[in-house]
Amino acid sequence: MGPVPAAVLQLLALIGALALVHVPLGNHMARVYSSDRHLRVERWIYKGIGADPDTEMRWPAYLRGVLAFSVAGVLFLYLLQRLQGVLPGSLGFSSVNPAQSFNTAVSFVTNTNWQSYYGEQTMGHVVQTAGLAVQNFVSAAVGIAVAVALVRGFARSRTGELGNFWADLVRGTVRILVPVAAVAAVVLVACGAVQNFSGIHEVGQFMGGSQQWNGGAVASQEAIKELGTNGGGYFNANSAHPFENPTPFTNLFEIFLILVIPFALTRTFGVLVGSVRQGYAILTAMGAIWLGFTALMMWSEFTHHEGALQIAGASMEGKEVRFGVGGSSIFAVATTLTSTGAVDSFHSSFTGFGGGITMLSMMLGEIAPGGTGSGLYGMLIIAVIAVFIAGLMVGRTPEYLGKKIGSREIKLAAVYILITPALVLILTAFSMALPTPPNSMLNPGAHGFSEVLYAFTSTANNNGSAFAGLNANTDWFNTMTGLAMLLGRFLPMVFVLALAGSLAEQKPVPVTAGTLRTEKPMFTGLLVGAVLIIVGLTYFPALALGPLAEGLA
Repeated sequence: MGPVPAAVLQLLALIGALALVHVPLGNHMARVYSSDRHLRVERWIYKGIGADPDTEMRWPAYLRGVLAFSVAGVLFLYLLQRLQGVLPGSLGFSSVNPAQSFNTAVSFVTNTNWQSYYGEQTMGHVVQTAGLAVQNFVSAAVGIAVAVALVRGFARSRTGELGNFWADLVRGTVRILVPVAAVAAVVLVACGAVQNFSGIHEVGQFMGGSQQWNGGAVASQEAIKELGTNGGGYFNANSAHPFENPTPFTNLFEIFLILVIPFALTRTFGVLVGSVRQGYAILTAMGAIWLGFTALMMWSEFTHHEGALQIAGASMEGKEVRFGVGGSSIFAVATTLTSTGAVDSFHSSFTGFGGGITMLSMMLGEIAPGGTGSGLYGMLIIAVIAVFIAGLMVGRTPEYLGKKIGSREIKLAAVYILITPALVLILTAFSMALPTPPNSMLNPGAHGFSEVLYAFTSTANNNGSAFAGLNANTDWFNTMTGLAMLLGRFLPMVFVLALAGSLAEQKPVPVTAGTLRTEKPMFTGLLVGAVLIIVGLTYFPALALGPLAEGLA
């Protein structure tokens, strides 16, 4: 079988697996966030943190819970890294320096998992498991909680209450992420992924020197890294490393883990708002963008104008022969259209257009299907923009799910849309204009510019993947990417929760003959168009200087 049919079969198998679990997982998550009972272990956690899970919160209180929990996470993870040299299980590694400790703490708490260090040469077992792996769970749970709060804003009326953040956080972790990740870890171990607490071993002599590898709780961290759309690898090679991703089957299984919760959350959304057809409309928009970008990526990587690549049949530079171009292309699109950032190949080695597709996938706001929670609330914000545009076309006050989209709502949605592009473009411009930061670029010209643009696109969108070739372990990039991750994660959440509170206070608007039917294909097309046009107008000049210039050359 040729590589192209094999890639198509992988894609079809992936779609089948996602379709199989979509309804049961989506319904389960809807039950989790609408239940009024607490498990025993959850009651222990509430007692330990001093939270009352039955107290309803308005959006400012909900936001304070998100921020307080995240600040505590940053401080804990920062101190854990700074004290690594005196902790047991450090594998002899010294404490992490302050700039990198700050960057890494912010990275994992914001669900970004941007790594400016070599994992197997920097972090010991305690930091990896008690620090990084724990944040993989709870940062994903925070994203889902915020998405559920926005859904409650659409579903509720005449109240500003959005639920309880602490209950949503604990339930998402205990009832969804932990059990699914546990099963996924067992599958990965059975397929050859490493799971131990071994020390450093010398594995052979190469070119007059020795090569050393250390083990670790890799499979368990790999499972939640993908399931929670986190992405940080135990090893520097990330999911290209055979200890993390041993076979073509595990490669496809990890892609499934990346996509399963974001896609299933559309079903949860439909159930909670009382109309599963609304959920299918959002799902269709997400799926259309994902399939379109996957097809474009395969086309760009399988077909070339260069003679050597035509003879080879594809561009294999930077790709694992275990996965080939097909598996690498599907993985690259999945990890950048979500906020995962895991990689099984080097995006910098993709063709000019292929690298541009990975970048544009993040620039969309990672909403197709996006991160755990962040993809759903990002797409719902775009839906608000879309119904506003439709309302302008027909001269009618826009409505979505029975709620009027007035000036307050559209301002909150508009600011949400503008935050991330502003961070990306401003920080990229400063990095190119100042004398020192460009020294971190390995390549000159359009590709070097792409390295910097990709770094800030990845961090501001809380993706975490890198274009390679950029030395990001400098004071400038550690500080600026840390700032991009913080602002790119929490500023949008402010406006999402404020919008949720505003919607929850409204009384429902009755459906009339003039109401835009947002469960119909026409609205799905409008939604996809709004995504592509808004992003294209925002980022096109920067893309023209980087990947487009390189691809056309």
